Parts: sequence; C-alpha cells; structure tokens
Amino acid sequence: MPLPSPLPDSPSRWEGWRNYNSEDPYERLCLDYSATPSDEQIEDNCRQLLVWWQKKLPLKNQPSNPVTQMLRNGIDDAPKYLAEARNVLLNPEARHKADERLRARLRDTAAAEFNKFLGFALADGVLKPEDENNLYAIGSAAGLNAEEMRLMVESELTKREAKRYVAPAPAPPSAGPESQQYVGGPLPAFEPVEGATAPPKLAPGAASADPKVEFARLIRLSGLSDDITDDQRDALCNMGENLGLTGGEAEDLIDAYLDEVNGLPPIGTKMAVRPVTAKPAAKAANAGTATAAAPPPVKSSPSRVLDSIHAEKFSPLHRDMERQSHPPFTAATGAEMLFVPSGTLIMGSTAEGAAPNEHPLTKTHLTCFYISKHPVTNVQFEMFDPAHRAKRPSWANENHPAVYVSSVEAMKFCEWLSRRDGKKFRLPSEAEWEYAARGTDGRSYPWGEKLNRGDLANFADCNTTFPWREAEINDGFAETAPIGTYPRGASPFGLEDMAGNVWEWCLDFYQPYNGKECTNPRSKFTVGRRIYRGGSWKSKASSLRTTTRNFNVPEYCANDVGFRIVCECEG
Repeated sequence: MPLPSPLPDSPSRWEGWRNYNSEDPYERLCLDYSATPSDEQIEDNCRQLLVWWQKKLPLKNQPSNPVTQMLRNGIDDAPKYLAEARNVLLNPEARHKADERLRARLRDTAAAEFNKFLGFALADGVLKPEDENNLYAIGSAAGLNAEEMRLMVESELTKREAKRYVAPAPAPPSAGPESQQYVGGPLPAFEPVEGATAPPKLAPGAASADPKVEFARLIRLSGLSDDITDDQRDALCNMGENLGLTGGEAEDLIDAYLDEVNGLPPIGTKMAVRPVTAKPAAKAANAGTATAAAPPPVKSSPSRVLDSIHAEKFSPLHRDMERQSHPPFTAATGAEMLFVPSGTLIMGSTAEGAAPNEHPLTKTHLTCFYISKHPVTNVQFEMFDPAHRAKRPSWANENHPAVYVSSVEAMKFCEWLSRRDGKKFRLPSEAEWEYAARGTDGRSYPWGEKLNRGDLANFADCNTTFPWREAEINDGFAETAPIGTYPRGASPFGLEDMAGNVWEWCLDFYQPYNGKECTNPRSKFTVGRRIYRGGSWKSKASSLRTTTRNFNVPEYCANDVGFRIVCECEG
C-alpha cells in the first residue's frame, strides 16, 4: 500500500499503518518491492511514518479511547519495527537477503496457483493435451520455468494415479468408389496444398518451430468459436506477435481459423483434396453394399483450465524476474535509466474535474521498458545540438530541463542517442508515460492524491503572477527548476518531475479513448496533434494530475515543454 500524501491523521482513513510489524520490510515502510525504491525514498517514508506514530504517543494515557484500542501495541512497537526495516533496506547485504526471501515467497505463491489449476485439470483423472498446454502457458506467465512445471505435473499425475489422454486410433477409410473428398474434419495433420496460405492442421500437442504453424496450433487449442470478442482477438494477435508474426499475419491466421470453424475453405486457397481408394465394404444384412457416411467433424470442447490467452501476464513473480534481468543503467548522456516492469493500469479518470478526453476508462497492459529518471536536461540535449544553448531561457542553467524543443527535435535526439549507445531510445507512448507516472493503483498524482505543499512539484505557485496560481503554496521557483529538486514527488517507480516543471512529449498523436482493453497501445494516427503530459511550471494544480492530456502540432515548442526518453528492453 503506497504512502498517501499527506498522511491522514486518523488511522480509520488509512490502512497502511497496520503493516508496521509485517515480515516484509518494504511493506512496513509502505514501499513497493517491485519498484526498487531508492535510499531517499526509504529514508523519507520511514521519517514520515515515525512522525505519524510519534503524534499518537499521547494516546497511551487514554486507554479507553477507540483510536488507542485500534492502534494497540503499535504505539509502543511501531518505531522499533520501522527503524529495523529502514536499517535492513539501507544495508546492501541485508537487503539482498530480504529480497531473496521475498522472491522465494513469490515463487511459492506462483507454484500454489499452478497446482490449483493442475488439480482442476485432473478432476476426472485424465490430463488432456489442450489442458496441459494451457497449464504451461499459465505457469510460464506466472514466472515458472518449464522444468519446474513438468516436475509438478508428473508428481501430481503419480499422486492421483491419473493418466494423460491418448487419442483413439483413426478409423479406416470409408468404403466406396474412388472419389475426391474435401478434407475438412479435425485430422491429426495434413499436407498443405501447394500455393495455399492456410496453416497446416496440427494435433493439440504437436509443437512447431514455424511461428505460423505454432500460432495456428495455439489458436485451435483456445477452442474459440466464431463469436470471438474483440478482446479475445486482440489477445490472440498479441500472442502471434510474441511468436514473431506481424499483426497482419496474425489477423490472417485468425480469419482462416474462423473460416475453418464455420466449415468454409480458407479465402484465397484451394480446397485440400485427397484421393480415397475404394475398399471392400462389409455386407449388410439385406445382402447389399453401402458406403458409410463420413462422421461430422467433432468440435473440441473448451479447456477446463483457464484459457491461455486469459492467463495473468504480469504476475508478481514474473515482474520480479524481469526486474532481476534488467538493472538500471546510465545512458551516454548521463541520463539515469530506471526499469519499469510489466503491469496493468486503468488509463483515464472519471473524477470530478476530469476532462472529457480522459474517459472512458481503459484497461491497459504494458510490457516492461526503461525510462529516464528526469526530463532531458540542457547539458544532455546540447551534446546532440550545441546550437540549442542559444535557446536556453535566461533563468536556466545546464541542469534545468531542455525547453524550446519540438517533438520532431526530441525524436531526432532519440535516434542520435540510439546510434551512439547501440540501444533503441524513443519517446514514451502515452500509455507508458501514464503507467510510469501513476503505477497500478490509480493515484491522481505521482505521489498520491493531493497537491497541497511546495516540496512535491513545480507549478503555478505564489512565485508566479498567473490568475490560477496557488497563492498559499511556495515551490521555490517562478519558472523551471533544476532536475532532482522534488524527490518527494517521485512516482511509484522512482521517477521525478512526472508532474510539473515541464510538459513532456509522448510518441502518440492524440485520439480519443475507446474503452477497449488493450496491450501496448499506440495511436492509429501518423499525423495530427501530438500528446504531451504532466503539466508545467505554468500549470494550475489540477493540470498536474497523471491523467491530464494535452496536445499540439509536432513542431510546437515553448518555454515549458520538454521531454524524457524511453529505452526498449532487449530480448
């Protein structure tokens, strides 16, 4: 549970205080283990929590007070537990041991979840191929490796005296004259017709190194019918892209499968034709001969295990494994690149004051990426474009965010840095930016729910003359501030200046939300007005919300618009 800002004085308005004696040192300090909190975040959370508990000390003299009874031993014990958690997390060796314990717990949780589905699959003592394939998909998504899953499956089969399903031997060909028959039923395999584009049919358990053939196999295992939903189709397309197909190739194979389900030949292909040689038929009781009719295709029943395309893609163990294999790094410009693990957020807002373009709410899945801890500074941008120094505002030194930079120039900077570092840098997509700013818990600002003090962000405060300024708040600057000025305003992933200071360009062109669940969304437009996010030193407080959307032509530049960069994860 994140630390709200400010901390509510009443424990009934905030559940995080209950974690003071948790076995997890991160949880005690209201930190997210998967976000790799910095030493500064650890110190700050510990300080705020100690102050909160210190204010409760007078309650010791009021034993009948309902709040005293709610807090109980925490009034005496919380400071000790909080200090212990702080010491563990600030000691590299102790923190490593704590991380190892948490990883072991995550693995145990993932294994227990896998075993739950495994037990469901073996309810009738038989493990079907499609169920086993789905089990492996679920386990893999949860972060388990193939050998771990194989051992659990074999152990449970032995324990339950269960068996794998064995398909019956194929029936002999029907009697009758030599003929040409369309091969349309669910055969174990067939030879593709020369020039055809439809995928070969595979038995449920037969894997293939060919991505098109493998994708066709996985589609059939899904057991989906022709009433497939848009969300299911999108999930299948994502699966195909993970196998190395383009979106168009995946769509074509899905269409071919749906045609097959409906008994239609694939579009643009010839029917698969096979000669069937006549064989003597058994004599009927009336001394005649007959040709047995081919049995109708049997539609496979849906898997009893959760369909693989609906498996939770971003489990805690999966996220932790990602984090271990993607340590932070520093780009050639000196920019600190922090890792953001895969996750799911609800984009947009329906809160009071939210603009119409912030809804409908849209469930969005994102795969991992790196993003710079701060906006690109003057000194960093001028390594690429020395002439930009003449554009610096009079108040700005080398550590202020670079402004008067259009999105076109920002993208050229990313291309230059990609060549220099040998990595793929770019602007963040709008979805990546919002996820990096607010995490998964739907907070309004990177730090929490309120903007009522001056140490969180740089915006229109008492130092400015704007009519919409917050005259009671002083953030210390009338214009832009140097990066790193507001560490207490960091996002759940440790990113600073995600609210205020300068608006930040995104990769996407503006388009309204459609409310459809999606994965790694990108704007369908390639021209128009490009998104920028986050608010600036000129903005009123409400414009700093993580869901606020703004946009302008790609060539637009101003003294309150800058950018930060994303680096795509390798592999």
